[in-house]
Amino acid sequence: MASELELADFLKGVEKRAFKRSLYHVRDEEAALDIVQDSMMKLAEHYADKPAGELPMLFQRILSNTTLDWFRRQKTKNALFSNFNDFEASDSGEDMDFLEFSSHTPDTQMSESAENTVSQAQNLQEIEQELKKLPARQREAFLLRYWEELDVSETAAAMGCSEGSVKTHCSRAVHALMTALKARGIHI
Repeated sequence: MASELELADFLKGVEKRAFKRSLYHVRDEEAALDIVQDSMMKLAEHYADKPAGELPMLFQRILSNTTLDWFRRQKTKNALFSNFNDFEASDSGEDMDFLEFSSHTPDTQMSESAENTVSQAQNLQEIEQELKKLPARQREAFLLRYWEELDVSETAAAMGCSEGSVKTHCSRAVHALMTALKARGIHI
């Protein structure tokens, strides 16, 4: 059974990696913070009686499930509110025109910022597409090592393989990603 101090130390140590992972998935800082907080609460409430060695794997599973739940809620919410013209303006009997409501004249800084944001989003989308093309074990090793910042031994334990296999999978994944991204004109 993990002591309160062990649980607190574990949560403190995993907080930043969990936030990065959630932010990568949902691309919304507030939502990512909520997901991490919910996951930590679930771990503390339901699994505090487990041995300290089991906490990392339990937390990863809880974080994954909480993220999936968030996506399910978003899908339902988006289905309910997909057509803005269904809402009527409160003081006039006319339909609300969302484009008119949200229009403004961007200044130069906002245009540049928007251009950078779009460019970064496109690059991230292309990286995600290339990640999906990787074999499952390479993708898993890459994400655990470089996105979740687990060390080689932690990644090996999570994947159920040797440290040498983790290094091989990561090396092949990095090489495949760099080759594919260079072919698309993205230089990292």
